[in-house]
Amino acid sequence: MGKRQTTGQNATGYAAIWALAWPQILMMLLNFLIGIIDVYVGGRIDRETQAAIGVLTQAMFFFQVVASAVANGAVAAVSQSDGAGRTARADRYVWLCLLLGVAASAAILVLGLASRPLFLSLLQVPQPMLPTARYFLTVFLWLLPIQSFFVIANALFRARRLVMVPLYAWGLAAALNALGDFGFGLGWFGLPNFGYAGVAWSTFLSVTAGMLFNFAALLRIGWLRAARFPAWRWVRCASPYLYKVAWPSGLMQIVWHTGYLLLFAITGSLPSGSVDALAGMSAGMRVESLLFLPPMAFNFTASILVGNLLGAGQPALAKRVGYRIFFAGLVSVTLLGAALWPFLPWCASVLSPEPAVAAQAVSYLRYNVAAIPFTVGGLILIGALTGAGATLLTMCVTGASIWCVRLPLALYLGHSLLGRAEGVWMSMFASQAVQALACLCVYQYVDWTRFGMGGGKPRK
Repeated sequence: MGKRQTTGQNATGYAAIWALAWPQILMMLLNFLIGIIDVYVGGRIDRETQAAIGVLTQAMFFFQVVASAVANGAVAAVSQSDGAGRTARADRYVWLCLLLGVAASAAILVLGLASRPLFLSLLQVPQPMLPTARYFLTVFLWLLPIQSFFVIANALFRARRLVMVPLYAWGLAAALNALGDFGFGLGWFGLPNFGYAGVAWSTFLSVTAGMLFNFAALLRIGWLRAARFPAWRWVRCASPYLYKVAWPSGLMQIVWHTGYLLLFAITGSLPSGSVDALAGMSAGMRVESLLFLPPMAFNFTASILVGNLLGAGQPALAKRVGYRIFFAGLVSVTLLGAALWPFLPWCASVLSPEPAVAAQAVSYLRYNVAAIPFTVGGLILIGALTGAGATLLTMCVTGASIWCVRLPLALYLGHSLLGRAEGVWMSMFASQAVQALACLCVYQYVDWTRFGMGGGKPRK
């Protein structure tokens, strides 16, 4: 478990890309299975539970913004440090990132518990969903520090090419989550039926198990040695770069997830069929996420390789490798989307037994699967830019596509012009197209290598 992948920092061909990508595809598959089982079991309890799972799962991304920002900073700092042969610096960044992420999440936990009524009100959660949504929100908030450690540790393992460790951790979490959802959510296997409370606590316990696995791996590999604990003088010198990468990433996460929460609010306040639309959106997002497994793996791989190559002083090669990953992901996932298209009604019916919810899920999926080439292309380029530390650029592109395109169109089409959920789905298609084209222009024409630790200059 402690041996790194044997690709080598200069191995940039398709074999090296695949060696990093395939464990991460399986890892994303496990993540997908956790989400899909949650929605499936929620739909068998009642539609309020299914809708609450969708809304609160998305809402928790908002609370995890600091952990996600630190994780992106960790990928850039650690991958570039390893590429430059600065192992001690990389080890100290491991300590720094874990401590910052957990401490910040603990503070967010306290604030989140105090602001639960306000938060649910801002989400425009329909009255029938409120008790269930409040329960999920409370359990998920207590999970925050644990999940932050889990997320950041996974990013650190990926940054140093130990991609099998997060795969094993997600495998453990997925197995326990499935057992708990079916057992305590539906009363299978002779276990007590706790309904939606069983689903919520299954998530808590399964993520905790994955976190403990990561913690044990960190100790076994030796990354948490006391000798590598960063001194305050080092922290003052090293923190500026981490902050430089993390704050735009954090702001991007806030912009992105606030935009999604507003999208949920727009959907939840539609003139008619709001609960069905929310439940259908929740189910549709789970099916859609199946198509994100390969591009997310390619996103992570682009971050690793681009960061390594920039750290090694090879910016031109870093850019070429980014394009190589871009085209590989774009072609493969577009073909996967085309293959899935005829089965969209069946997928929706499996997750949503109620016909009205299933119809909304199919409508959502048709627009978002059609947008897959744009979604995938933008996602992979964002990964490459993240490895370079150019999160400021990705924040600007993402923010503009959400707030200047998606939300105004969703409000106009969903509430004024059409008066139904289809207008919201149209706005999502348009914003993904704008984001992908903007990312491509930035990647090709902007000097993003200057955001690296070495300023993008070739090593002499």
